[in-house]
Amino acid sequence: MATAAASQVAFSAPVGSDRAVRSSGIQGTNSLSFSNKPWTGTALSCDSKAVAQRSHVRKVLCAAVQQSSKVSVVPLDLESAKEPPLNTYKPKGPYTATIVSVERAVGPNAPGETCHVVIDHGGNVPYWEGQSYGIIPPGENPKKPGNPQNVRLYSIASTRYGDSFDGKTASLCVRRAVYYDPETGKEDPSKNGVCSNFLCNSKPGDKIQLTGPSGKIMLLPETDPNATHIMIATGTGVAPYRGYLRRMFMEDVPNYRFGGLAWLFLGVANSDSLLYDEEFTSYLKQYPDNFRFDKALSREQKNKSGGKMYVQDKIEEYSDEIFKLLDGGAHIYFCGLKGMMPGIQDTLKKVAEQRGESWDQKLSQLKKNKQWHVEVY
Repeated sequence: MATAAASQVAFSAPVGSDRAVRSSGIQGTNSLSFSNKPWTGTALSCDSKAVAQRSHVRKVLCAAVQQSSKVSVVPLDLESAKEPPLNTYKPKGPYTATIVSVERAVGPNAPGETCHVVIDHGGNVPYWEGQSYGIIPPGENPKKPGNPQNVRLYSIASTRYGDSFDGKTASLCVRRAVYYDPETGKEDPSKNGVCSNFLCNSKPGDKIQLTGPSGKIMLLPETDPNATHIMIATGTGVAPYRGYLRRMFMEDVPNYRFGGLAWLFLGVANSDSLLYDEEFTSYLKQYPDNFRFDKALSREQKNKSGGKMYVQDKIEEYSDEIFKLLDGGAHIYFCGLKGMMPGIQDTLKKVAEQRGESWDQKLSQLKKNKQWHVEVY
């Protein structure tokens, strides 16, 4: 069983309490409550990357990490459902939710911008880890005049309890889609991603139209709390894994005591592009026997052939171990851009052949055993 060194403490933190600090860009102090004992601390160091991080979420994490304990969550009746909620709100009748915060989640040298978006659903749109929400951006559907925009799906990047541990919020990890004219090299706003820019430009208090939750393929199997979970992501595909890992290592969920192995492979461009790195690094320190974290930084690392290091290269590096874990019943997950899959599949096929196995047969067996989980976009 994964255990932390210190005793458990009750934890509460008001959502949006640091809104003035966020909007000013100035680091300040925060006051949190552990049971009935006030705890006051400062935000982490004010370097360029720290300023770029989410202040509210970072303070919550900082408190949890410094206490080396799991965080109490409510309401626990979110554990009582036997089946995951599905399509509680549909496109023709979406739920009107409220933006809590939108914060840059990457450092200044990351190519492009990725935002951590916290949404208040008031507890009315519950979900399970690994599911997605649909967002309907404002405006008219350009292909169907007079109709609303199409729904855009986003993997949820929080547990069912949300970043405030009260079951009333959900978080999304959104990369701003920007189009640059190949001839001029200049941004063409008319071709930018409608929904990603809407979300990244949103302000606290803004209303958004929400559908879902949807999806069952990426649900975290919990029948065996000692199972092995191998999670492979590129970029914002790390979103569902953040939910898994918070449930495994950060939250005190009475009916789920994780004692297995969680192994995360994350591929991004460079160090400044790493998402939720502080959270993941804290788990490494607290649960070294239960968590592994391997990064593929394509612009900073080289693979064994001297080329750029992509996530499939990391998989190949540990291929023998991964195959042995799969043979032992491990679950393997893939989430990110669909372009990641051909390279990964080629690598797995090559390794299987080197082991004298048929990859097609092995893949068929993994799917049959429900060990293979893919969500790409």
